[in-house]
Amino acid sequence: MAFARRLVAVNVASTVWGMGPLSRIAIVIVAAVAENGVIGQEGHLPWRLKSEMQRFRSLTWGKPVVVGRKTYLSFTKQPLPGRTNIVVSRDPNFAVAGALATSSLVNALEAARGDALRRGVDSVVVLGGADIYKQTLALADRLVITQVHLRPSGDTKFPDIDPAIWSAAGRTEHQAGAGDEAGFTVVDYVRIKGGAVPP
Repeated sequence: MAFARRLVAVNVASTVWGMGPLSRIAIVIVAAVAENGVIGQEGHLPWRLKSEMQRFRSLTWGKPVVVGRKTYLSFTKQPLPGRTNIVVSRDPNFAVAGALATSSLVNALEAARGDALRRGVDSVVVLGGADIYKQTLALADRLVITQVHLRPSGDTKFPDIDPAIWSAAGRTEHQAGAGDEAGFTVVDYVRIKGGAVPP
């Protein structure tokens, strides 16, 4: 039976980012970004990429995912199956069946790391939206960015990726397939060792 839970208290005092027993669990940001930086329009993706959704499912399956409330509510399936869904909302009373909810991003990430350890996976996945991306960019170990070859109108953009901090470690090109509005390129970024984190 589906249930709603809130993360009321998570002890994070003993864990410093990059240190402690959970440090081996990587934080991975996953996002689809248009050529003009757009990631959303009125709470929805401004394109349809069926083959990219299949790749997204494979990338995130079996892992805990951290997502903002508006982005979560835009999902066709709630919660995303096969993944522990952890939703961050400013509303302290927000709760959704089948997912964890919290008003603290720090608590969400710590809960996700604990879940990753229980699942035996090496990463947690951050799925947005824009404010969640902005807050976690300085904490992330890896970015998996789908560069969509479109320039749509939109009201939400992905934060700039600083080349002094992030290096493209891999790149795969994808032609538009059945159900795709455009081709896309998947770029895997890793944090440059010693790269400065902006204040």
